[in-house]
Amino acid sequence: MTTIIMAEESKRKRTTTSTADEETPTTGAKRTTRRTAAKSDGTTSARSRATKSTKTTGTTKRASGNGTLVIVESPAKARNIGRILGRGYTVKASMGHVRDLPKSKLGVETDRDFAPVYLIPRDKSKVVKELRADVKEAREILLATDPDREGEAIAWHLVEATEPGDKPVRRIVFHEITPEAIHEALRNPRGIDMRLVEAQQARRILDRLVGYEISPLLWRKVKRGLSAGRVQSVALRLVVEREREIQNFIPQEYWTLDAELAKREAVNGRKPKPFIASLSRVDGQKPDLKDEASTMAIVRALDGAEFQVVKVEVKETQRRPAPPFTTSTLQQEASRKLNMPVRRTMQIAQELYEGIDLGDAGTVGLITYMRTDSTNVAASAQARAREVIAERFGPEFLPDRPPVYTRKAKGAQEAHEAIRPTDPARDPESIKAYLGGASSPRYKLYRLIWQRFIASQTRNAVFDSTAVDIDAGPPGGPKPYRFRATGSVIKFPGFLAIYREGRDDDTVDEIDREALPPLTAGEVLDLVRLLPEQHFTQPPPRFTEATLVKALEELGIGRPSTYAPTIATLQARNYVTVEQRRLYPTELGTVVNDLLVQHFPDIVDVNFTSKLEDELDQIASGEQSWVPMVRAFYGPFHETVERAEKEIGRVKVADEPTDEVCEKCGRPMVIKLGRYGRFLACSGFPECRNARPLLQKIGVTCPQCGEGDIVQRRTKKGRVFYGCSRYPDCNFSSWEKPTGEPCPQCGGVLVETRGGAVRCSTQGCQYRAARLERTA
Repeated sequence: MTTIIMAEESKRKRTTTSTADEETPTTGAKRTTRRTAAKSDGTTSARSRATKSTKTTGTTKRASGNGTLVIVESPAKARNIGRILGRGYTVKASMGHVRDLPKSKLGVETDRDFAPVYLIPRDKSKVVKELRADVKEAREILLATDPDREGEAIAWHLVEATEPGDKPVRRIVFHEITPEAIHEALRNPRGIDMRLVEAQQARRILDRLVGYEISPLLWRKVKRGLSAGRVQSVALRLVVEREREIQNFIPQEYWTLDAELAKREAVNGRKPKPFIASLSRVDGQKPDLKDEASTMAIVRALDGAEFQVVKVEVKETQRRPAPPFTTSTLQQEASRKLNMPVRRTMQIAQELYEGIDLGDAGTVGLITYMRTDSTNVAASAQARAREVIAERFGPEFLPDRPPVYTRKAKGAQEAHEAIRPTDPARDPESIKAYLGGASSPRYKLYRLIWQRFIASQTRNAVFDSTAVDIDAGPPGGPKPYRFRATGSVIKFPGFLAIYREGRDDDTVDEIDREALPPLTAGEVLDLVRLLPEQHFTQPPPRFTEATLVKALEELGIGRPSTYAPTIATLQARNYVTVEQRRLYPTELGTVVNDLLVQHFPDIVDVNFTSKLEDELDQIASGEQSWVPMVRAFYGPFHETVERAEKEIGRVKVADEPTDEVCEKCGRPMVIKLGRYGRFLACSGFPECRNARPLLQKIGVTCPQCGEGDIVQRRTKKGRVFYGCSRYPDCNFSSWEKPTGEPCPQCGGVLVETRGGAVRCSTQGCQYRAARLERTA
């Protein structure tokens, strides 16, 4: 059951944002609502309408005037599709969701089968009014929203908000914005898939229940403005627990012993370079080099020793290319190779998907849909890629058959496609100027996607791996010390000629090992020197944005559309900070995590959260109904909230120490959490009341002076703005967050608007790019 309300929301004194899975209630709101003619069961009526639409499927005929209305989410997408469809079609943008749960109250009727109470937000009333007028004039309506659950839900909300009556309403789906894909979608319209709608609605309701019941509890017990959520809180727990692993880690000493060896005889008139072999066995056992004494004892034993080759093994090895990108792997690789935050990666990918102006070719969608967890590739795209590979690199780079990749991540949706170029023949260099040049993030990201996809369709790399065992001991006597040297030689580069996947760790790739000189069994080598070296075991590394996304995906937590906004929320709530690309939990984040772990163990339990994701997938496939699933969750959860309200006392967040010194009294400065966020204050308070803003860098160099960093600041009334860290020497400031890239049209400063779009701040410049990743 769905309750539908249209509302014009008045300005609120306090508002907070919501993310993909976190909901924070707004308090102190005054609202005016206007109820429409009540539908007793909105879901049922939508389902019947969807069924009716299914019965009218068939090839869409071109209509004159406003005969066929096509509705998409964004203006950029609308312009590109409108150009493809031409006359007879009117293409309009909904600007994302047109209905949502209210911000000022729960909006879920828990005593009426969790019926959601949807409203039309104030900032969408004009859009909806215009769309209603367009629907009224149209003969038929095509809903061309994104090909995922979120897009399906937006399509359903559009039907409910625009009230088309008995007019035919059909859904079309495509994974790339190209003429071929659009016209194929027109030939295969369908009704709205209510299974996908209900899966999205169940996720939304679960997230609202968690956020609106736990968040106020955190406000009362810790601090106002905090939030909790199914995905957000699990992600926070991963960061906090990793930090504790690091803090509690006790390094263990160990040593290694290498020998630098050289051939005695020249090869082709030249003596080969020395090579390194590592001690691997002592009397047939793995050496235990736990300290300097045990290591140096072996060094002394090897004084005057003879080093003799006992075994040479050469083995041909093949390496398969990495599969084409999914959302997660694109975010990870863009972070590794381009140092690009995951949210920025998704924003640029959206621009590439919705279309780039390529001059005479018009606006062209360059990549397929960028929210996907599948590595599948259309047969037509593989065939086109094979033509490109044969032409550019030679037929020897083509595998006998197009490769097939399978996903290992939990819950992957194999029906979707991977992220790939819409036309593999459109190489990055040919459109570099239209993408903003070699330094443009658009060009860099498109090049990354193109290279990864073309490489994924290329033949395996082939190389010879050589392993040599060398025994050492007294000349003519037993040789108890075995050293091993390894090397590799690439015989055929295959995909490596195009692209090579990045790595998160510092381990040496086998391909990078230098080739060994030609060696034969029985050959005696010269010892150049022994290399004993002390080491200490290392704790696990802190998460980066990319490795946290990887962990969430592997654990089955969240979905492609939730990764970026989840990480953004952790930073916005001051739960984590980013230093040198690493995520550090703050004292506040640690306190909130510990409260949730103690009193809401299921909410932050990885397996429990992953199980909920599986159940949402079952709703999407029609294997489970959403109301019983939500009811089974809510009963125990609500009891836990009531119990926690009684058990949790007021929690004080400790000040965070810093290395900075108070310039007034010389005592250490600490980071405190105030009404408007974190700030620096003297630890000698109240004797010393010195305080100053905590400069929160956003990773962008000042576009005005080119020396300072852009930092987030607040006015006396708490409003956020962005300025140069060199103020007052540099007076650059902006109400909107600079992105760090120049405008591709005029070279001005690009800024991120509150709505998530990117625009040029130069007066008179009309440049505007796609919205950032959806957070609803």
